[in-house]
Amino acid sequence: MKSITNKAVKRTQKDYNLGFKLAVVSQVEKGELTYKQAQKTYGIQGRSTVLVWLRKHGTLDWSQPRRLTMPKSKETPAQKIKRLERELSDEKLKNEILNKMIDISDQQYGTSIRKKYSPKQSGASDSKNK
Repeated sequence: MKSITNKAVKRTQKDYNLGFKLAVVSQVEKGELTYKQAQKTYGIQGRSTVLVWLRKHGTLDWSQPRRLTMPKSKETPAQKIKRLERELSDEKLKNEILNKMIDISDQQYGTSIRKKYSPKQSGASDSKNK
């Protein structure tokens, strides 16, 4: 009696009939296997053979390949703190410059750009709270 092993059997090109190709493509498109897993499982020797089958027999759109972007490099906590401190100091300078520009505008042109806050609440808001 023969012993059955789960070893992948290497195949030759003539073994790949249309039914076999469609079955492999179907499994890959359903997500049951990746194309590399399909290569190992079915003993397909060519590196891009399954990919060619997917393009030729599959239902997915291969006309617009997705571009994979590399994620930004990870910052260490110390680098993040430094970057945030620089951004904070830049924002403080920007705020100081804008305040100075408002002061100059108020002096030269007699404008009142800043909102004037009254120290007391209006009587209408007091009656609502009661």
